[in-house]
Amino acid sequence: MLIETPTHRPGTPETTAPASRRRHDDAPDTAALFARMAELEEGPEREAVRDELVTLWLPMAHRIAGRFRDRGESIEDLRQVAALGLVKAIDRFDPSRGAFESYAVPTITGEVKRHFRDRMWALRVPRRVQELRNKVRVARRELTQNPGSPEPSVADLARHTGLTEEEVNAGIEALDSFSTLSLDAELSADDDGYSLADTLGAADSSYDVVVDRESAKEGLRRLPERERAILYMRFFEDMTQSRIADHLGISQMHVSRLISRSCARVRDEVLGQRTGNRGTGGPSTTA
Repeated sequence: MLIETPTHRPGTPETTAPASRRRHDDAPDTAALFARMAELEEGPEREAVRDELVTLWLPMAHRIAGRFRDRGESIEDLRQVAALGLVKAIDRFDPSRGAFESYAVPTITGEVKRHFRDRMWALRVPRRVQELRNKVRVARRELTQNPGSPEPSVADLARHTGLTEEEVNAGIEALDSFSTLSLDAELSADDDGYSLADTLGAADSSYDVVVDRESAKEGLRRLPERERAILYMRFFEDMTQSRIADHLGISQMHVSRLISRSCARVRDEVLGQRTGNRGTGGPSTTA
């Protein structure tokens, strides 16, 4: 509703001028209801007045929630958060301190912003980093608001915000932490397109082989020369037990026993060393 103040000068047609302040259509006149609620004690009658105030001011809360649409949260959820902020504003409002709208708007807006700050981050970051993100975001917008303005550098953002370049970099990283990219997201529009998951590495089983091989080296060095030769021929030259037996002039059964005994000895030494390391908290030593 426009509040019009008539002005008239002698000899000139009468004109009207709009006042500088405009009330929104969803800002009802509820001063009498607030005054009444302030006089009532806790009980059904006060709750009824409170519910009526919520109903009357709910369109304003929905309008504020609409400012935050298209930020990754559904409008229905935003309206619920704004309605919660409205209830808090009604409960805390002191009618003697001015108009309710002036108090409710920042209260509801703050509630919605807190919802984004605390609930909508895909990656949980410290509050301090969230604040750095907001400072960097506002500074970037202010520095690029003029058409043709170049993208500000880290140094530009640091000078504008009073932050260090390290803090600016932390805020820039947090700008990309508000939402995440699905592992199923397509990274290529070609027919042979691939997803983000296709670019991730997998666990390499060869690492376990390296660990086992290094662990067994010392035990292998302690074996008699003939047993080391048998293991080398069997596992590195891929010779059969019968060929090894013919090469050494012993029976195949003897070769089999030597292989089993050598492997068991090396294995027991490795396992015993690992057990000793866990028990002492460090590598075992021998006198």
